[in-house]
Amino acid sequence: MSKLGTLTIGQAPRADITPILDAVLNADLPQRHAGVLDGLSRAEIERDFAAVPGQPVLITKLLDGSAVVIDRTRTEKAAQRKLALLEAEGCGTILMLCTGHFESLSTQKAWLVEPDRILPPAVAALTQGAQLGIIVPLAEQISSEVGKWTPLGRAPLYAAASPYGGAGASVAEAARELAGRGAEILLMDCMGFVERHRHEAAEAGLPVILSNSLIAKLVSEIV
Repeated sequence: MSKLGTLTIGQAPRADITPILDAVLNADLPQRHAGVLDGLSRAEIERDFAAVPGQPVLITKLLDGSAVVIDRTRTEKAAQRKLALLEAEGCGTILMLCTGHFESLSTQKAWLVEPDRILPPAVAALTQGAQLGIIVPLAEQISSEVGKWTPLGRAPLYAAASPYGGAGASVAEAARELAGRGAEILLMDCMGFVERHRHEAAEAGLPVILSNSLIAKLVSEIV
């Protein structure tokens, strides 16, 4: 049986995401979880991955439960090195636990599953032209991630709410805002959004697509 590798841009294991995977995967499937920021202190993360003003950013979770905003370009370079390590450890399929857009990640032989390449066409097929409202973790991501949603039949609406708490709108508030602006279906565009966030968003009275749940079900078909 092929080994499944997962790579979070934060620190592994992701106790919030792995149960969603385990719910649909074969219980006997060997798994290896890794993180781009594994073994690093917050000071080291801030030194090596600090967000750059005006450049695309990502948000992720550390093992202590706190969140950190990091530069996407430097994260992608470090992620490529981690992918090579997972492949060397025998992972035949590697799943990125991030819906952010990456330009150049690759593997030698392993099947690399990148949610940002799967979600746009899959969601376009599911929504069939309905007005999609997308909840992203950071307001800065509305402009940096917009290009990946070109497969949609119409431009989506956006609102920001972090799955990791902190200042800013709650998930329920973001969902109500999008519903008020005309959204007909909501998408939680971050692997950090979990079932409780889906329930919070559903209070707006709209169907809610949870990215990590959708990706997990698709990955279960190939491993």
